[in-house]
Amino acid sequence: MKEMTFKNIFFRLYDKKISDGTITFSQLGISKMDFTRLCMEENFVLDEETIIRISDTMNLTEEEKDELLKAAERS
Repeated sequence: MKEMTFKNIFFRLYDKKISDGTITFSQLGISKMDFTRLCMEENFVLDEETIIRISDTMNLTEEEKDELLKAAERS
């Protein structure tokens, strides 16, 4: 089974948090340019500091945060 990309994992978590009302796009603090790159570029990855910050903003579990960080390292 192919490992999920950073993009796939990010959007799975992001969509869940947006739909349940945990966050809004503006609360996430990602620039529109970076968000567009996440949407359009298969291998685009946010920097570690940003990943940690958005993980906290989205109230991710440690397991979800680790999954996102590991996917970023693989990219």
